[in-house]
Amino acid sequence: MTTPTGPTVLSPLPLSVRPADGPGAAHVAPGARPESEQHEPPGDPVCSARRCREHAEWALRWNNPRLHTPERRKTWLACDEHREHLSEFLSLRGFLRDVEPMVDVRDATA
Repeated sequence: MTTPTGPTVLSPLPLSVRPADGPGAAHVAPGARPESEQHEPPGDPVCSARRCREHAEWALRWNNPRLHTPERRKTWLACDEHREHLSEFLSLRGFLRDVEPMVDVRDATA
């Protein structure tokens, strides 16, 4: 009997031992929102904090000076509960530029 000299080929695991998110399942990075939640239709603004689905009351304007021009602003939305936490996260990195109530943001886009 001869044995192959090429790379070892592993057979797929039987269904009973495959992980629940096995081959063919959509990969979601740890802490990221699933694809079904990433592109929400326009409507009520939702907090950007991980796993929070509360109505956003605040717009946190930020940029990364290593990547963005000084006038460029990205926006995270925050509910009252997560405003301080998200602001602190951005501030510690030197990214936070401004925090505005969502009422002002809605008025500016109307």
